[in-house]
Amino acid sequence: MHEPVIPHLQAEDPEIAGLVEAEARRQFEKIRLIASENYVSPAVLEATGSVLTNKYSEGYAGRRYYEGQQNIDPVELLAIERARSLFGAEHANVQPYSGSPANLAVYLAFLQPGDTVLGLSLPMGGHLTHGWSVSATGKWFNAVRYGVRADTGRIDMDEVRDLARRERPKLIWCGGTAIPRTIDFPAFAEIARETGAVLAADIAHIAGLIAGGAHPSPFGHADVVSTTTHKTLRGPRGAMVMSTAEHAAAIDKAVFPGLQGGPHNHTTAAIAVALKEAATPGFAAYARQIVANARALAAALLERGYDLISGGTDNHLILIDLTNKGVAGKPAAQALDRAGVELNYNAVPFDPRKPFDPSGLRLGTAAITTRGLTEEHMPQLAAWIDEVVQATAKGDAAEVEQKVAARIRELLAAHPMPGWAPAP
Repeated sequence: MHEPVIPHLQAEDPEIAGLVEAEARRQFEKIRLIASENYVSPAVLEATGSVLTNKYSEGYAGRRYYEGQQNIDPVELLAIERARSLFGAEHANVQPYSGSPANLAVYLAFLQPGDTVLGLSLPMGGHLTHGWSVSATGKWFNAVRYGVRADTGRIDMDEVRDLARRERPKLIWCGGTAIPRTIDFPAFAEIARETGAVLAADIAHIAGLIAGGAHPSPFGHADVVSTTTHKTLRGPRGAMVMSTAEHAAAIDKAVFPGLQGGPHNHTTAAIAVALKEAATPGFAAYARQIVANARALAAALLERGYDLISGGTDNHLILIDLTNKGVAGKPAAQALDRAGVELNYNAVPFDPRKPFDPSGLRLGTAAITTRGLTEEHMPQLAAWIDEVVQATAKGDAAEVEQKVAARIRELLAAHPMPGWAPAP
């Protein structure tokens, strides 16, 4: 049963309703370890599906190009004020449609085509929009990339400093998509100040941890901070760009009219709801539990002989190199999905395999923590992962997949999912 219910969808378009129902059941029955996924609250779902989707609101509060904004302006202003209060930001723009446009707005605010940008290499854990070659950011700008140390798997700050001194980038990115360790925002800020660069922190993965006090904050160090609003922040699929007051006008102009037209008001409202939820003591406890679960799962995997990049985790994310297990990331991820464990195959630093068939797995603990799993469940989860990986390496995993999937369904039946429950 859906919460909120969807009787009109079921009546008007049973085909789509059936797929929504199937997806809800899939999310209920699987241990979801994709690091960029979570479950939102029924309140966020309601806001996302509200009549605010009917309204077009090009511009900013008090400066719109369409009439009828009497209720929309307060919604956006609430989202802005809640973002500023939660993160301690001087300025917040809540209109970006998603993380990549938010990052593009940072480029538009500070750079001209051809300018130099320094970011973490994609195979080392960075994001496409930090200057990778297939992204517009790598085609339109002179992208210089730093990496991680081969001996520790951690960002090589000496390399960052040397590259910044030599290349003199106008923009330096810190943050990424597969970084299992704490980001040293003060060290990045020192390098940016020394070389005259703007420092941008991409906290898409760790925003909820920062909001809950489970990870150091970039505010006070970075000039501009971008983030998605799902992942650990547990909001809708949207994004924000926050900055110092000095850069507020440039950021706003870059988002609109630089890159976008009218904002998605239903998403803005859902972001506001999620930000209110994230300001509660319960959310702070949730953020701490995410990290505790990740560390417990990492320890259990290490005990079973898994090679973890950087040797463990400080946040929600674990990156595994499966080379010593005799199986590549893609077949392992596909087998685990059939077994009820949803994660993604992922390149690891210095990976000799191709990106679409890499050596690693990436997993995160935000969604399973929302379901109420704790440290006590992590050794069993590691055992299930290991059982499937070993069977996949041997080429005969079908029976193991079915057995593990059944046990996972049994476990998760006792842990409610926000937004949906099986019919009684």
